[in-house]
Amino acid sequence: MTVSQSIRSLASRGQTLAVRAEFIGPLLARITVGVAFAESGWGKLHNLEAVGAYFAELGIPAPQLQASFVSYVELIAGSLVLVGLGARIAALPLIGTMLVALLTARASDISGLSDLIGTIELCYAVLLAWIAFAGPGRLSIDQLIVRRSAGVAPLTRSLPAPLA
Repeated sequence: MTVSQSIRSLASRGQTLAVRAEFIGPLLARITVGVAFAESGWGKLHNLEAVGAYFAELGIPAPQLQASFVSYVELIAGSLVLVGLGARIAALPLIGTMLVALLTARASDISGLSDLIGTIELCYAVLLAWIAFAGPGRLSIDQLIVRRSAGVAPLTRSLPAPLA
């Protein structure tokens, strides 16, 4: 085997491995934001008075109503993103909550682009935008439904030949 053939073989194996592992990125993104929002929503639901008072301090209109609304949005949409069910749509209201958080709770901490980039709210919004645009990935309920409705066995896909 020549050096050129060895390089091509190694590149082919690397490509095969990358294709097989492509589910990991969306899965990690969904776990990260899904758990964060589901836990946050659950915590807010069990402390609505304090959350409403905080929202009132921030100048958010109808703070008690908004506290309840945001709590349910975070709990339900976060859970949907976590399992990958309607994840593209569920990500949208969560992006909205992050934008509101940036404009209210975090506004005084942000004086420039570098401050904005360093916020967890923007990181969550970017991960959620990725999920909204790219979808939840192969290891999700959405993909299971698509595959079942198309008559394709779950989690199968045409992959390059196995690593030799």
